Amino acid sequence: MNKVKAGLIQMGLKADTNESPEKIRDLMNEAHIQLIDQAGESGVQILCMQEVFNQPYFCPSQDTKWYSAAERIPEGPTIQLLKQYAQKHQMVIIAPIYEEDMTGIYYNTAAVIDADGQYLGKYRKTHIPQVAGFWEKFFFKPGQSNWPVFETKYGKIGVYICYDRHFPEGWRALALNGAEVIFNPSATVAGLSKYLWELEQPAAAVANGCYIAAINRVGNEAPWDIGTFYGSSYFVNPRGEIEAQASEEKDELLICDLNLELVREVRNQWQFFRDRRPETYDILTKGE
Repeated sequence: MNKVKAGLIQMGLKADTNESPEKIRDLMNEAHIQLIDQAGESGVQILCMQEVFNQPYFCPSQDTKWYSAAERIPEGPTIQLLKQYAQKHQMVIIAPIYEEDMTGIYYNTAAVIDADGQYLGKYRKTHIPQVAGFWEKFFFKPGQSNWPVFETKYGKIGVYICYDRHFPEGWRALALNGAEVIFNPSATVAGLSKYLWELEQPAAAVANGCYIAAINRVGNEAPWDIGTFYGSSYFVNPRGEIEAQASEEKDELLICDLNLELVREVRNQWQFFRDRRPETYDILTKGE
């Protein structure tokens, strides 16, 4: 297919963080279903939500309570629910959730469901930050997904999660594996890195000749209040041009028509993949 209608959902938290993770999950899933149905009615073919979309961004804490927010993939309740909606709307759904692999081993993961409701696989966040306010290593084991690209009904897609976006190697690996569109679900607050929000992904889109969809949540989350999640989700094309962007503060379904023929056009024009010299890059894979 040359054109694909894609959608992104950004959303603020719909529950008090004093509630149980199970109750928060149910309330957030319910809130998202309304926009998923809206996306389906609008003809969206590929839809992605924000990082750990049905929980707060709990990493400012180091509270073991949040381990119970993790779900099995694909057996858990959220993926089983979304499989039904993917089939209902003939829509590919990318669902970033907290994953339990086994007791004590948890990942920051995005599950990919095809338009017929079949579970295709998952990507586990590769790069895990550990700085003030972002104690992610307390909650997430680094993933080693080998840069999967999912051949969906509507195109070849990849996923790269939040902090991953600061590492150019993963964008390149996904593109080399055939990704035409890469989704980057995030939980990013205003502050030091906000100016990078509209810099890194457009640069990565140009360097790799692909579309990138950047998704961010909105609002503030007590009791941590590490800053304001500023939304501003967007689609950027292979020329680095932002084609559609959401607001900074509202729950929103952002829809954009992606011309996948532009991927071929830009890659043939620039020929970055032809001219790259991986045999000279040994330093990139050397350990300490």
